[in-house]
Amino acid sequence: MTVLTDASAQRGNRDAPPSMVERMTLILDAFDGRAARLTLEEVALRSGLPRSTVHRILDSLVKLNWVEHASFGYRLGRRALGVGGDGGHAELREVAAPLLHELHMQTGMVVHLSVLAGNEVVYLDKIGGRLAAAIPSRVGGRVPAQSSACGKAMLAWLDPEQVDTLVGNNLVRITERTIADLGILHLELNRIRQRRGLAFEREESARGVACVASAVRGPEGPVAAISLCGGSRNAQLERVAPLVVDATREIARTLYPELGSPRRGAQPVPVVDTDSWSPEARARLLSVQSGGWI
Repeated sequence: MTVLTDASAQRGNRDAPPSMVERMTLILDAFDGRAARLTLEEVALRSGLPRSTVHRILDSLVKLNWVEHASFGYRLGRRALGVGGDGGHAELREVAAPLLHELHMQTGMVVHLSVLAGNEVVYLDKIGGRLAAAIPSRVGGRVPAQSSACGKAMLAWLDPEQVDTLVGNNLVRITERTIADLGILHLELNRIRQRRGLAFEREESARGVACVASAVRGPEGPVAAISLCGGSRNAQLERVAPLVVDATREIARTLYPELGSPRRGAQPVPVVDTDSWSPEARARLLSVQSGGWI
């Protein structure tokens, strides 16, 4: 949750845009995901608008179905979600949903679908059953891109100049293992590219959590990433890594058939056995050592 000091909130109130459209946009932008639930005070802090103004505009947005009001506060309404309240990722989520479920059923691990938003990763979906509560992530939540396997998997397919622009020199450290140096980040991204896009994370975004991720690549670069996460002590990341690669490739083939062979008919999502990759193929996939990050 974004927290503003009294001074910054007052400054935001003084600089509030005069246009009603701009004010409505600030309020809707305060909801950083389709699952976000905010109180009136939280919306006012995030938008930088006066509480009375936010309350008046929210009332109008509720009447028009852009926002819903319940006992816990406010959340995006059906109108906002229908025209992009999910960030325009409805098709991506629909295509990925059965594959995320299949990955969880095969591995028993927590599965994330995420996208890159500036220098952060935004989680679009999380599937994990009883294990999900042990991993501190949520749909609509954000983490610094360089601290997560998903984020690193997507950053690896951007030009180095783009990475510099996105993350800058102020890399946020979440744990003692988070990459907080731009030079080290570039070395890690190079290793990920040499591993054909596989990114690993051990306690970089949360203590006790390890993940492996691969990016979904479109014609203009990475569009999303999938990760498998478990406990850092017993997660068999190397064994499940090929499954993540298979899932992201399947999503890319479905979303962008022009980049490869189109799928034949509307076949159900295939079940991929964990041993469908030969030991030699798995070894090639994992051949590049990660210097302590894997």
